Amino acid sequence: MPKPISNQSVLVFGGSSGIGAALCERLVAADAKVWAAARGEERLSELSGRLDLRTSLVDVLDPAQVEATMDAAIEAFGGLDAVVLSVGSILLRPAHRLKDQDFADTLAINLHSAMYVVRAAAKRMMRSGGGSVLLFSTAAAQVGFANHEAIAAAKAGVEGLARAAAATYASRGLRVNCIAPGLIRTPLSKGITSHQATLKASQDMHALGRIGEPDDIAHAAQFLLESTWMTGQTLVVDGGLAGIAR
Repeated sequence: MPKPISNQSVLVFGGSSGIGAALCERLVAADAKVWAAARGEERLSELSGRLDLRTSLVDVLDPAQVEATMDAAIEAFGGLDAVVLSVGSILLRPAHRLKDQDFADTLAINLHSAMYVVRAAAKRMMRSGGGSVLLFSTAAAQVGFANHEAIAAAKAGVEGLARAAAATYASRGLRVNCIAPGLIRTPLSKGITSHQATLKASQDMHALGRIGEPDDIAHAAQFLLESTWMTGQTLVVDGGLAGIAR
């Protein structure tokens, strides 16, 4: 049976802005117990000033910080029902112009962080009856877009991680799913959305004629957190970017 979000305690890594902040808003409004963790102190302070939740500073590229944050949330809430990783990057560059460090950084923030979160969650949540882990991919991992080699490779890895972990931990009650968004209007995408020409081109690529808003994805995230019979899935929420020819 679905588990209402009002009965859940949720840790959101990357919860201070964009999709993560929109999800925190939804969860708090639904009376969930929420912990937002991020590396931006100013944005976390703003978030905690308007929402009833707990916050902490964390670098998701440090496995020790990820585990410590999870332990703190479990202690504070008396357990943990769901962990969400809402971090990522946008690097649009063809392979022949991709520097080694650029690729390494893209893999770290997107794929390595996902492994750290899945590993930490599995260690803890499979001992307590399971729960849910939600990761984020991109529509660019579903279909080929020019100049997306680095981010497509990293996020395709995230999708593979989600499927494998879902298979590994299903018998322990731990579900692992992914959301693959199209272009979303967030601080991360400002370099694209703040210019009228690139924004118009991006809108035209989406069958529904607009780019996404953070709450479009937060709504889907809440659905996956509540859907106790879904695991190993990548839910594409992209305004028709990947699945409909234009």
